[in-house]
Amino acid sequence: MKQAPDRGGRLSIGESLPWGRRQDAVARPSLASRIGTAVARLPRLILRAPILLYRYTLSSFMGRQCRYLPTCSEYADEAISRHGAWAGGWMGAARLCRCHPWGGSGFDPVPQCLPADARWHRPWRYGIWRQPPE
Repeated sequence: MKQAPDRGGRLSIGESLPWGRRQDAVARPSLASRIGTAVARLPRLILRAPILLYRYTLSSFMGRQCRYLPTCSEYADEAISRHGAWAGGWMGAARLCRCHPWGGSGFDPVPQCLPADARWHRPWRYGIWRQPPE
């Protein structure tokens, strides 16, 4: 039998396995792994549902009212998608507290990474609750 080049024990697609079968596709994750992933996504989906409902119903009738770009609903949706339900939810709540007629305005993107002093047991550290001084 001809030996395949050493690739750390991996076979390429279509290459014969030692016992004669071919590996035609990448192995699928197990059922337990897929269920675990779905359960981990559930809090994000639950928090994103009211945001999407607001965005496609009430917001479309009222027009753009937010003083920031991205809008508060877009900010909360992106924060939850990027940082998870716990941290992203608190970031969205902090943004809603900053968005009022006497508050700031302008471009305010979702942070790429979480603040260094944020911990799960101190959720208020995830968000920026007041407009930074100019």
